[in-house]
This record gives sequence, C-alpha cells and structure tokens, in this order.
Amino acid sequence: MNAESARPGARDAAPGDTPRERTVGGIYAFSAYLLWGFLPLYFVLLVPTGPWELVAWRIVFSLVFCALLLSVTRSWGRLVRVVRQPRILGLTALAGGLIYVNWQVFIYGALTGHVIETSLGYFINPIATVLLGVVVLHERLRLTQWIAIGLAAVAVIVIIVGYGSFPWIALTLAASFSLYGLVKKRVGPTVDAVSGLTLESAWLMPVAAVLLTVVGMTTGLTLGTAGTLHTVLLVGVGAVTAVPLLFFAAGARRVPLTVIGLLQFVAPILQFLIGVWVLQEPMPVERWVGFALVWVALAVLSVDSLVNARRRGVSDVAELT
Repeated sequence: MNAESARPGARDAAPGDTPRERTVGGIYAFSAYLLWGFLPLYFVLLVPTGPWELVAWRIVFSLVFCALLLSVTRSWGRLVRVVRQPRILGLTALAGGLIYVNWQVFIYGALTGHVIETSLGYFINPIATVLLGVVVLHERLRLTQWIAIGLAAVAVIVIIVGYGSFPWIALTLAASFSLYGLVKKRVGPTVDAVSGLTLESAWLMPVAAVLLTVVGMTTGLTLGTAGTLHTVLLVGVGAVTAVPLLFFAAGARRVPLTVIGLLQFVAPILQFLIGVWVLQEPMPVERWVGFALVWVALAVLSVDSLVNARRRGVSDVAELT
C-alpha cells in the first residue's frame, strides 16, 4: 500500500493523459485498495498457519511470483540495471526491512483479533506521512495540516486512556509504511514495481529462512499439512502480495495524486468493517471516539489537500498563459 506521484499540476501535460486513461487508472488504483482491504480475511483463512510462518512464506512466494513474472515479461534486464546501482540497491534493502516490519505486524494483527487496530494504522498513515515531511524533510505545514495532526494525537490519547490499551500495532503500521513510502520516493521511478518487490523479497530471504527454521523446530510448519485448499491459498500469498502492488503502480501513473489520496481510504474502511461486522471484534465507546477523531482529522486533511491542489492547478494554468 505506497503512493509515489508528481505534483498534481504536472500531469496536465503528460502524454496519454486522456479521460479514458484517467478512468482506467482510477479503476486500477481502486482495485489495488479493494484487494488490500480484503487482505485480513485472506490471512484468517490461512489458520492454523501462525504469523511468523505466514510472513516467511509471504516473502518466499512473493519472490517466486516476481521471478516468474520477470521471466514471462522478459524484464530481467531492468532488474540487472538496478542491481548495478549501489545506492539504489541499498535503498531497496532499507525498503525491504521496513516492509518486513509492516508485513509482520499486519499479519500478527490480522491473526490475533486486532484487525480494527490494523485499520486504524492505515487511517493514521496519511497523517504520519505529513508529520514525517516535517521531521525528515523539514517541510512547512499549513494550519489545517497541524490541526489534523493534533486531532490524530488526541485520538491516540483517547484510545490509550479510555480503552486502556496502547495501539502499538496501529502506530507501528503507520510509522513503518510512511517511512517505506519515503524510501520508495527516494528510489523514484528508477525501479519499477516488480523489480522493487523482487529485490525487497530477495533481501528478506535470510529472514524468511530463519523464521521457517525456528517455526519448524518448535511448533512445526503447516505448509502441506492442512489440506489442499490451505496449501493452494498459502502458496498464493505471493500473488496476493504482488497483484495489488502492480495495480497500484498502473493506477498511480495515470491519475492525479489527489485521487490516490482519496482512494487510499478504501482499504482501511474495508478492514474496519471486516473487523467490526465479520470478525466481531470489540468496539467500545472509547474506540468509537478515538476513531471519530481520526476520521475528522482525515476529513480536514483531505479537504486541505483538494483545496491546495485546486489552487496549484490554477497557478499552473496562469504560468502557461
């Protein structure tokens, strides 16, 4: 789930930027977030596989799927060009470490009855990204952005004090994914989606090997032991990881950043609904208050983003006339 894009006005002069292209791009992006939204249900279907074994197989089968995809599309040359750039290669290693943390915590949350909290993490993610811009990139925020950050902070305090639980899953997901997005932005368009995931998975293979060894020596591996359907679903976790990423990459190239910014809420909304209505996780008043504050913060941030994008669009038009 990461967004990389140029500023909104820059798309107006892009070749092939037609209404049809934007529509197709919107469908691709929406499909990516839709699939990410249903991911917790997919992971729940993989019980009795535990979170440590599952993330290990996710790494392994993601690498296998990407290797097959590179072979089918004859795209190994692009991967080789990336490998020959030490700086970019190092950034993919950093991205791999961050996405491992994100995957591990997300899968742990999905398999231990914390799907609602995982959704909170992705609701907070846009706000965490804005805050990261201040801390790391020394960006100056508008008043409305500070208000959104303040509301999100109050929401976390309400959840801690009222619900009596520190939302470490949500905050870890938000922090790891916003940092992952920052690293991917540093990488830029040099690395395509498939090559990026291939390298990130390759860097994580030693981690997967250790996890599978430890699980095999303790509780035992479940691959091939829980029925044919379970085995197929577990092997399919590689495709389930890569396909939404490819959809997102295809969509992000065709639609403005503001559209991506609005569509990104599809995934956490679905995760929230799955947690509340399908998995029936507890949602006491304190949590509702906390989530309500986050939703208000996101509304403020979204309106600010749309207004600012419109102003910049007008400015771009003025520069061209």
